[in-house]
Amino acid sequence: MTANKMVRRVQKRYGKEDLILETGRMAKQADGSVMVQYGGTVVLVSAVISKEPKEGKNFLPLTVEYQEKTYAAGKIPGGFFKREGRPSEKEILTSRLVDRPIRPLFPKGFFNEVQVIALVLSHDGANDPDILAIIGASTALGLCSTSPVVHRVGACRVGRVDGSFVLNPTYAEIEQGDLDLVVASTKDGVLMVESGAKEVPEETILEAIRFAQEQGKASMDLQEELIAACGVTKVSLPLQKADAQLSQRIQQRAEHQVKEELRSRSEKEGGSDERKILVEQLVKEFQTPEGTLTESQVEEDLDDLERTLVRQMILKERRRIDGRDLTTVRSISCEVGVLPRTHGSGLFTRGQTQSLASATLGTASDEQIIDALKGKSFKSFMLHYSFPPFSVGEIRPVRGPGRREIGHGALAEKALRPVMPLKEQFPYTVRVVSEILESNGSSSMATVCGGTLALMDAGVPIKAPVVGIAMGLVREGNQSVILTDIIGLEDHFGDMDFKATGTAKGITALQLDLKLTGIPVELLGEALKQSKPAREFVLERVLATLPAYRPELSPFAPRITLLKIDPEKIGELIGPGGKMIRRITQESGASIDVEDDGTVMVASADAAAAQKAIAFIRGLTEEAEIGKVYQGIVKRITNFGAFCEISPGKEGLCHVSELSDQFVPKVEDVVKLGDTISVKVVEIDSQGRVNLSHKQALLPPGTAPIPPARRPERSGRPGGDYGRGGPGRERSGERPREPHRSGPPSRHPAAHHP
Repeated sequence: MTANKMVRRVQKRYGKEDLILETGRMAKQADGSVMVQYGGTVVLVSAVISKEPKEGKNFLPLTVEYQEKTYAAGKIPGGFFKREGRPSEKEILTSRLVDRPIRPLFPKGFFNEVQVIALVLSHDGANDPDILAIIGASTALGLCSTSPVVHRVGACRVGRVDGSFVLNPTYAEIEQGDLDLVVASTKDGVLMVESGAKEVPEETILEAIRFAQEQGKASMDLQEELIAACGVTKVSLPLQKADAQLSQRIQQRAEHQVKEELRSRSEKEGGSDERKILVEQLVKEFQTPEGTLTESQVEEDLDDLERTLVRQMILKERRRIDGRDLTTVRSISCEVGVLPRTHGSGLFTRGQTQSLASATLGTASDEQIIDALKGKSFKSFMLHYSFPPFSVGEIRPVRGPGRREIGHGALAEKALRPVMPLKEQFPYTVRVVSEILESNGSSSMATVCGGTLALMDAGVPIKAPVVGIAMGLVREGNQSVILTDIIGLEDHFGDMDFKATGTAKGITALQLDLKLTGIPVELLGEALKQSKPAREFVLERVLATLPAYRPELSPFAPRITLLKIDPEKIGELIGPGGKMIRRITQESGASIDVEDDGTVMVASADAAAAQKAIAFIRGLTEEAEIGKVYQGIVKRITNFGAFCEISPGKEGLCHVSELSDQFVPKVEDVVKLGDTISVKVVEIDSQGRVNLSHKQALLPPGTAPIPPARRPERSGRPGGDYGRGGPGRERSGERPREPHRSGPPSRHPAAHHP
């Protein structure tokens, strides 16, 4: 607990806003708590540590929970229950972002339960709370009297706008720029990196990391100031230590078998039955008189032995457990089009890691709607990562995606997003799914490569193919060895997992996790430099399989055609209650999405269905053109002419005098309901009514119009049998009382209901 529960508050300029840390006012029963504020965004972070170690555990039982409640942004949750449910993807990814830099700071043998909870209390819609959660977690642990963590973690976000670095950029600045970099560091060096970039050169990335590390020191100093002001008295909890002599005897006895097992485990990430049998034998053989030796203790001893053997081989012999040198990439094979009915598929295999990726193309209605604190957004590119237990030869229940699966999928999505085409160029919603069929290190990077193959196979016009590689590190004292394309054992027993993805032009994503308390930026630069030829090697294999994205989409994928209509015509297209757009969809079989700016997307795997819908939409929204000939369908017959539909929902009147160059006593003598006749638009009056002519439509282009035909004269009376007024009424153009309507049915019901 903190020594003094008085309210303490410190603040310092940190970019555009003040970073404020306050403790002693909220959550005072937690072992350590702090309220972190930046602008109008406030996060309360608490830490609680159990007084006794977790029984039966031989690892640090640390849990981090980051929670967003909609009240923080002045909103009420949607849905029936009106309260938050399971964690969102953003909450899970931020929980991982907080966990990764603080986990390496706990000493070995500390098995007490630790829980860190970060609760967003206020959100200003501009500043992301994730950086505040990292700083708050570090501060809260520093305020815990029983916390063994002695390092403070500084964190910041760096953007790049117009070539200049921006400290803690807003959401808008991140969208505007080409870099979104999160760096956590200690006084010992860089501790964690998470980055998305738009093909940014490696040198620029390293500059940004140096900038972030330097700027992050201010947040470390502020934490130290607050902790010192609170006068925290530290109480050391005992670390769990095994009997050193017993552990040495067990390791000597098992060394030969462990070496043999390591050779087989270099080809498999999961455990083995031989290991379980060996553990049971050693427990029986070395059981203490008190009967206190457990399987978990023996497992830990064997794990330490494996770690020593793997690291010694790398540091002293400069070779790896699978026989490769330090920079060789495992054998690679690439295949495309492996699934017959998907829109695109790719099978990428690197050593014993294999990703089967599929790409599916959808319409705007398939976009993911994200209702987050920063506002509602729509996501048209998604990548989902799946890690079934058989991929490592294990048996376990299959449930929904876990934090690891969500994290790996988010990294691969971040890597591929910068090369996806703009919506104006490729108006599809795209989903990539990666099924990990085998795993022995760096399945997320295999997902990036498999995803690239699937997208290219689907005909998605990506800007450039993206590939990725995972780099490792073994560091003891002043000796450091960087490894290219690490396998599972090297990830488990090494000190670094550094994933780098990019195109031939530059970096698209980075992710760094350490088991150390920090490394110099220069060492990170060496690892990034060493990754480049490996990425080029992988890229060659991908391009050798498929040099470019396919020029044609899969026959099973929908074809989307973009139309542009007058935004004022959107109401006519949709119709009352969506009646018109439903009619078009039902009659054509195509799906239709309409944007507020008048963009209409027509999608169908059947070209004829799409063309039918397009013709319907164009006819409905385009104005009739004077002088243009249409194929009109006779919809209604009156005694003075025929109403013809020249396009869906748009009608015009072909007067009886315009049906033929001969006198027509009766309209039905020339046309009948349902007939299709050629009609020419001869006039659109001030009320928008369309006048048509069948006889003018039959004339060759450039021919003078035919005058109206006169009724034959009867009984020798000039002017014919017109009665009083004679033919003058018709010649004067006076319309009968029957209204002449044109346009959509919703606007002109009289056109359909005389």
